[in-house]
Amino acid sequence: MSASTNEKKNRSWLDYLGITARGFCMGAADVIPGVSGGTIALLMGIYNELVDAINAADASFIRNLITLRWKAAFADFPWKFLVALVIGIATAILTLAQLLRWALNHHPVVIWSFFFGLVFASVVVVMMRAGKISVKMGVTFLVAAAGAYVLVGLRPGQTPETAWFLFISGAVAICAMIMPGISGAFILVLLGKYEYALNAVVQGDILTIAILGAGAVVGLLSFARLLKWLLRRYYAITISVLAGFMLGSLRALWPWKGPDADVEYGVPGNVIPVEFTTETAEAIFLMVIAFVLVVSLEYLSSKRLAGTQVAVQEKQTH
Repeated sequence: MSASTNEKKNRSWLDYLGITARGFCMGAADVIPGVSGGTIALLMGIYNELVDAINAADASFIRNLITLRWKAAFADFPWKFLVALVIGIATAILTLAQLLRWALNHHPVVIWSFFFGLVFASVVVVMMRAGKISVKMGVTFLVAAAGAYVLVGLRPGQTPETAWFLFISGAVAICAMIMPGISGAFILVLLGKYEYALNAVVQGDILTIAILGAGAVVGLLSFARLLKWLLRRYYAITISVLAGFMLGSLRALWPWKGPDADVEYGVPGNVIPVEFTTETAEAIFLMVIAFVLVVSLEYLSSKRLAGTQVAVQEKQTH
């Protein structure tokens, strides 16, 4: 749920600290192939506000920036929200890149189990937000799920390391990062640029990071407008597609992998565990914990929204 206009204007520094914490969670998800930062934004209740904030960088905003009319440019621009969010995302990417790689290499079953439960629960939550499910929504959901299932089963290819391809990689990956269920990091895997980009972050390769970042900015500004239009005109169908993508992406998050899988890059080679070991029990436990966590967050968010709406109605009545 996005915040109301009054809530946005009256935010304290603690509220913005909370947004930074959510950005940190998004950044952590974006580092991992198979986990979507957009999914995290959606289940944490800032997805719609994020899309609106990105779309606020319109022609008028850019024109005011170019002509140095700073006050006019930032008067209605949600820069505090974006700065707080970007700080969290950047902090996560810079600090967790090596840690997450180590965790996925040494404790893959435990890590993937938690993410599996997290995303599976978010599928349920997102479909509940769509309201009454029609036949058209159901078909759209299944088609999107099948498409995502096939997508995450593809193997990464060999691609050039030239500036133009890095730019395109950044643009395509950022579009996926703001779409729940489609991992921007996994798109980089498919384009053969995940390890290259991760090494650039770890080694502080400013040029490579700048090229990828420039592509990301262009892709973000263009794609966000399309997504906002779809959510306004075809909300139920768009939500069904997003939820379907999330369901299909679970193929990459299944914790138990066979010998044909590439655990480091999230390429699935899924198997059913044949023995109920301590690790299997821990994995199932973490799945349940993640599921309960997401559902609980949605319940609390719904109660808060309902309370806010009642307060507004009472104020209007008096």
